[in-house]
Amino acid sequence: MTSPTPAAAATLEVTDKTDGSPSMPKKQGGEGRSPGRLAWARFKRDKSGVIAACVVIFFFVIALCAPLIAKAYGKNPYDTYGLDQPGLLNDFNYPVKANGGIDGEFWFGIEPVLGRDVFTFLLYGIRNSLLIAAVTTILVTMLGITVGVTAGYLGGKTDYLVGRIIDILLAFPSTLFYIAFFPVMISVLVNPEDKIPLWLTVTSLITVMTAFGWAPMARLLRGEVLALREREFVEAAKVTGASPARIIFKELLPNLWTPILIQATLALPLFVTAEAGLAFLGVGLEEPTPDWGVMIQNGSKYYQDDITFMVFPGLAMVIFVVAFNLLGDSVRDALDPKTKR
Repeated sequence: MTSPTPAAAATLEVTDKTDGSPSMPKKQGGEGRSPGRLAWARFKRDKSGVIAACVVIFFFVIALCAPLIAKAYGKNPYDTYGLDQPGLLNDFNYPVKANGGIDGEFWFGIEPVLGRDVFTFLLYGIRNSLLIAAVTTILVTMLGITVGVTAGYLGGKTDYLVGRIIDILLAFPSTLFYIAFFPVMISVLVNPEDKIPLWLTVTSLITVMTAFGWAPMARLLRGEVLALREREFVEAAKVTGASPARIIFKELLPNLWTPILIQATLALPLFVTAEAGLAFLGVGLEEPTPDWGVMIQNGSKYYQDDITFMVFPGLAMVIFVVAFNLLGDSVRDALDPKTKR
């Protein structure tokens, strides 16, 4: 008995065994799935990335629900419970109870001197720090996209000028720029004898960090566009008479979302630590506004007597920053498997 020819074997493979009707060949592996679904599948397989994402989401939920949590808890970050309620602070203005006054009424204890509730102060501190960092990241991303794509696409003198500005911004430590320019901006807008409104402090802080924080994003996208504008699909779009705006939005930007998303996820924790560092140094948010940096600054005054006041804000910041960095690495690996660790 002779074996079937290859053509006959192929026919047998696509023919149903029961009624002889042809059947569709099964798709193998990730064939037929969009790049987004493939990236999502790779991300779900990364356990560290999933855990980091859950931690980050938890922090943002805490930040959004801070007023509701504080209301259910029955306290707020501005009341001076140690001064209003006798017996909470000793003669040296430290909590009477051990570990910073932690008990069933004050879950994270109370601050020395004023006796504010540490738990609600931390809730609102997370809320304010993440708000400033998130808004700054969005503005930096938008400005970086605009400058980087424009410089890379136009080239020539525009690209040269933008490139030199980026080099100058990257040559100096950004924190020094924040420290130097924030007081200058405030002094221009507000009389030194007047009290600085909170909204103006937040707006000025976001503006300064945005003005000196867009360079890394713009430099990355400029390089990507310089490589993409010579590709065949861009040349084909030019030949068909497509306008520069159409080429940028229809041809270039769809190929840039991966580096944009990766850079944004890595930038947000940097702005969180930068904002907290400025508050710790006395630049930015100040007492009695709740903030991560303000809490660490206060805790540094009392840590020799009780480390509790440094533990909660410091541990919360470390957990968030590490989780977001791990999330950024996982997003990068999911979107671009070639960079996988």
